[in-house]
Amino acid sequence: MYQDYLAVNPTYSPEIFRRRYRMSRQLFLRIMNAVEAHDDYFVQKRDAANVLGLSCFQKVTAAFRMLTYGVPADATDEYVRIGESTVLESLRRFVTAVVDIFEDEYLRYPNEADTTKLLARGEQRGFPGMLGSIDCMHWVWKNCPYEKQGQYKGHKDKPTIILEAVASQDLWIWHAFFGMPGSHNDINVLHRSPLFSNLAEGTSPQVNYTINGHEYDMGYYLADGIYPSWATLVQSITLPMGNKRKYFAKAQEAARKDVERAFGVLQSRFAIVRGPTRIWDKETIGMIMRACVIMHNMIVESHNDLIMEKDHTMTMNRKVSLIKI
Repeated sequence: MYQDYLAVNPTYSPEIFRRRYRMSRQLFLRIMNAVEAHDDYFVQKRDAANVLGLSCFQKVTAAFRMLTYGVPADATDEYVRIGESTVLESLRRFVTAVVDIFEDEYLRYPNEADTTKLLARGEQRGFPGMLGSIDCMHWVWKNCPYEKQGQYKGHKDKPTIILEAVASQDLWIWHAFFGMPGSHNDINVLHRSPLFSNLAEGTSPQVNYTINGHEYDMGYYLADGIYPSWATLVQSITLPMGNKRKYFAKAQEAARKDVERAFGVLQSRFAIVRGPTRIWDKETIGMIMRACVIMHNMIVESHNDLIMEKDHTMTMNRKVSLIKI
């Protein structure tokens, strides 16, 4: 495994590593080293017979195989050489460590700098004051206990757990509220969500913008038709009449798809979220979802940094070419 992926001249290229681990090797090593330093379980040790145990790379790879491919625990032992019970324990400890280490940074509420960027991006798209788009996603709970299935069944006709999320244009998920039973609709989830708690407590960042000569000090989110008509939620027009209303409805629906795209990318990167979860306890399921959202944001940040680095390199090459000319 080390020769295949982590050696100086690995067997597989960085492109194949990214495809199989859903992230660059640098980001993977950052996460693995942080998890190993956080939890002693991932430190390689020797047993009483002085036999070297499993490495951190093996345990983390086994957890990633379950997260990225959605395979059962006993499907990883063919290559990683880890038993089923050890894989499940590695998965639980890995997602818990990721949440403990990176949640404050990569699943935070927007601060003043973040809010300024979101407002600038929204104004460029024709929606000054927009902080993102909001929607819900259902995750099927395959092994839901029988006595809870009535509570977790909704319009999906299968036990599901709901994720409420707010995403921006670059697919960064700024808010993730997970754990509500699938029998609830989006309005019930919103009423129990802590999304507007900072606004109610008066601790949210200051927002100032002008529309049609009117000053506003409260940001808003784009939503679909099921959400209530609040000042912080802007819906589309169901039956638009006239060019202005048709244009607004088209622009609102196009911008609102950001959260749908974020759900699609999250499910494509972590197949465990796309298929029915085989985990029994709800606490572990919640940790898996939060860890996947956190690592999704880390990948988004890494991708944005790569784009900025390429743009800077291209700019410097143009300057060098002009100097030579």
